Amino acid sequence: MAKFTHLKSRVIVIPNRNIDTDQIIPARFLKVTDKNGLGEALFSDWRYNSDGSINPDFVLNQQQNQDAKILLAGDNFGCGSSREHAPWALTAWGISAVISTSFADIFRNNSLKNALLPIVVTTDIHQSLFELVTKSPDTELSIDLASQTLIIPPDTNVTFPIDSFAKKCLLNGVDQLGYILSNESLIEAYELT
Repeated sequence: MAKFTHLKSRVIVIPNRNIDTDQIIPARFLKVTDKNGLGEALFSDWRYNSDGSINPDFVLNQQQNQDAKILLAGDNFGCGSSREHAPWALTAWGISAVISTSFADIFRNNSLKNALLPIVVTTDIHQSLFELVTKSPDTELSIDLASQTLIIPPDTNVTFPIDSFAKKCLLNGVDQLGYILSNESLIEAYELT
């Protein structure tokens, strides 16, 4: 897992509310137990036409969004069933952070465990981001995880909450097990006392 410290990127906007995990990655793609290839399945029912051809109108298929690493999503993103494949598909496609006014709890927890940063902002900030990015699609946002700050041009800094342990894992580029294993000598020393 790569360290997440700073990110600067253009933004993909999918403003729909209540995007559930089945829309993020349809159930037919859940037969795998690894992340390889899941980026192609991300939003599959929206990205591809019924004949399998690419839907050129969907934002992920548009050339200007191919390198974007931040997704601005509508309210209640990631609702529905618990599906770790959803953050897997997002990160496999290249998304590193999702900004919304709210996330389903299970999706948020699965995201943090899989190097995907869910950022909660107020409705006002969300609306201003939507307007900014819609008006100026080349706008780049910056994220500083250490200070828990979303930097919006030209001069707005928004702090966001994150669980302290999840933050530590993301900053160090380890998952929960990796963090525990990296402290094995401390654990063994403690157990000897």
